[in-house]
Amino acid sequence: MSFDLSVWALPAGATPDEVRAAVQRCSEGRHGERYPDPRVVAFYRAITASYPDRPAGPGTPWEVTPLHAAGDHLEMNLFPTCADEVLLDIERLAGEHDLMLFDAQDGSVYPPPARVTP
Repeated sequence: MSFDLSVWALPAGATPDEVRAAVQRCSEGRHGERYPDPRVVAFYRAITASYPDRPAGPGTPWEVTPLHAAGDHLEMNLFPTCADEVLLDIERLAGEHDLMLFDAQDGSVYPPPARVTP
């Protein structure tokens, strides 16, 4: 069973419930017709520069390849045994690219650090 994370390019001020609603639409196969968000494209390029998905090489963290990409998000199905470094890289890159991070295991949503108010 994979460990699933996704990153979402939603407007500033998006709430965790809005992310969960977008995840639900995706799981139902409803993807809006839109150009890929540059934040998602940049994240994809950055994460696959370190952990290629086309083709996935030996030791890849990806249980499912290629990664699922849509205009507003990227879904990553990881091996449960992937290194913590991979998860830290995903979290760091999500923040760098102003993306919301969704943890499918428990439904947690993590906004980019810049969006977190004290």
